[in-house]
Amino acid sequence: MSKEANEISSAPITPRPVAPVAHEQQQPPVSCPPSQYNSPSLSRSPLLEAAVPAANHHGGTEDVEGAGAIVPSKTPKGARTPLGIRTPRMSLTPRFLTPLGSPVRKALKATRLDPEDAWLPITESRNGNKYYAAFHTLCSGIGIQALVLPVAFTILGWTWGIICLTVTFIWQLYTLYLLIHLHENIETGVRYSRYMQLFSFTFGERTANLLGLFPIMYLSGGNCVALIVIGGSTSKLFFQIVCGATCTAKPLTTVEWFLVFTCCAVMLSLLPNLNSIAGVSLIGAITAVAYCTMMWVVSVTEGRLPDVSYDPVRRGSEVARVFDVLNALGIIAFAFRGHNLILEIQATMPSSEKHPSNVPMWRGVKVSYTLIACCLFPIAIGGYWAYGHLIPANGGMLNAIYAFHSKDVSQFILGLMSLFVVVNAMSSFQIYGMPMFDHMESKYTSRKKQPLPWWLRCISRAMFGFGCFFIAVAIPFLGSVAGLIGGIALPVTLVYPCWMWLKIKKPKKYGVSWWVNWVLGVLGMGLTGLLIAAGLYVVIDTGIKVSFFKPH
Repeated sequence: MSKEANEISSAPITPRPVAPVAHEQQQPPVSCPPSQYNSPSLSRSPLLEAAVPAANHHGGTEDVEGAGAIVPSKTPKGARTPLGIRTPRMSLTPRFLTPLGSPVRKALKATRLDPEDAWLPITESRNGNKYYAAFHTLCSGIGIQALVLPVAFTILGWTWGIICLTVTFIWQLYTLYLLIHLHENIETGVRYSRYMQLFSFTFGERTANLLGLFPIMYLSGGNCVALIVIGGSTSKLFFQIVCGATCTAKPLTTVEWFLVFTCCAVMLSLLPNLNSIAGVSLIGAITAVAYCTMMWVVSVTEGRLPDVSYDPVRRGSEVARVFDVLNALGIIAFAFRGHNLILEIQATMPSSEKHPSNVPMWRGVKVSYTLIACCLFPIAIGGYWAYGHLIPANGGMLNAIYAFHSKDVSQFILGLMSLFVVVNAMSSFQIYGMPMFDHMESKYTSRKKQPLPWWLRCISRAMFGFGCFFIAVAIPFLGSVAGLIGGIALPVTLVYPCWMWLKIKKPKKYGVSWWVNWVLGVLGMGLTGLLIAAGLYVVIDTGIKVSFFKPH
C-alpha cells in the first residue's frame, strides 16, 4: 500500500493543520459551504481536501513523503478508497441509510418546481409570508354565508346548534392542518400548489375529475356568481339608504347594479397574481370582521323581539323533520369555506429545508381562524337570541336587521354595514376567481409553452367575470339552496383531506391517526349523501321562488 494518501474530512470537522514543507507551498484548507454543515447526507462527500497525514488502520501514524500534493477533487469513476485509509465515521447513522435516507436530501428534493408555475397567477410570485396567508385565509374563510347560521339554530335549537357548530369548526380546522402538511411531498419532491393537483396525484386523474372537479370548481366559480348576486343587491340597498326617501334620482335596476358590481370586480381582477391581491384580501378581511361584529352587536343591543320563541321548528311528518335537521347541518357546513384555496395560498410562499412553508402558513391560519371563530359564534348565538324563529330563512341576519330595525338604527350604521358587505364581496371575488384564472391560463401555457400575453389575460378574465354576471342574472336564486350546496361541497372541506392523508402519509395501521382519519372520512361521506338528499327534499317540499332572468 502506498504511503502517500489524503484524508477526506467530513463536515463540519475542520482539517488538521499541516507542518509546512520547505520545497513546496502549503495548500490552504477548503471551507465547507454553510448549507452543508451538520448534513448526514454529506458525511462521506469529498468536500474538504488538504494535505494531512494519513491515519493508519491500526490507529498509529506514519511519515508521508510529499504530503503537500493536491489530490484531484473528483474521484475517478469506479475508484475505491483503500481499506486502510477510509474516513472515520462521525455519525451513528447506518451506511445504507446515508445518503439515500437523508431527510435533508429529501427536503431539498421537495423544493423542485415546475418551470410553467412561474407563468401562472397562483405561483407566479413566491414571496408570501404568514401575514399574507392570514389576510387571504380570513378573506376567503368568512363571508355572507355566515349570516344564515341563526337559521340553522331555528331547527337544531340551542344545545344541538352550538354542539354542531363547534364540532364542525374543530373538524374543518383539523382538515386544514392536514392540507397544509400535504402541500410538500418529500417522497415525490413536488409542491402541490393546487387542490386538484393533490387530489389527482392521490386518487388518479379519472377519480379526481369524477369526484373532485365539480365541487372544487363550484367553490370557485359558483362563489363568484353568488358574490355578484349579494354584492349587486346590497349595492342597490346602499344607494337607497344614502339617497334617502326624498331622493329624486332615478335608481338603477337590479340587473344594472349587478353589472356595476361586475365591472368593478373585473377591473380589480386584472391584478396579475395571488400575492398582488394581498392588500385587497386585507381590506376584505377587515370589512368582513367589521360587518359581522356590527350585525350581532346591533341585534343584541336592540334586544329580543316580542313573542320570540326558541323552540326548534317542527313541521309535517317525521321524515320532514329529519330532512330539516340535515338541511340545517348543510347550512352549518356551508358556513365554512376556503379549503379549496389553502394549497393555492401556501403556494405563494418560499420554501426550503430550513424554512418549510407549512410553518408560516399554519401560523397565519391559526390567527385567521381565531378571528373567524370570534365572528361566527357570536353572530350565530347573538342572532338566534335576538330573532329566534322569526329570522328570515333567506338572507339571515342581513334581512333581519333591515326588516326589524330599519327605523331604530341610525341610517349611517345601516349604510356603513351595507358598504362593508359590498367591499367584502368584491374582495372575495378576487381570491375565489384566482383558481379559475389559473386554470384557464394553464391551458394556454401547457400548449404554447410560454406565458399568456397581458392583453389575452385581460380578455380571459373579463370573459370569466361577465360569464358569472350572465349566470347571476339567469339564476339569481342560488342563495335559496344553501343546504344543498353545503352538502355538495362538504367532501372538499371535511372528507377528502382525511383520505389523502391516509393514502400519502400511510399512518400506522390501527393507530390513532389511522382511526381518526378513517372515521372522519367515512362519517363525512355518509353525511354528504344525507345532506344532498335533505337539500333536494327541502327544495322540492317547501319550494323556492324560481325566477330565471328576473333578479329582484
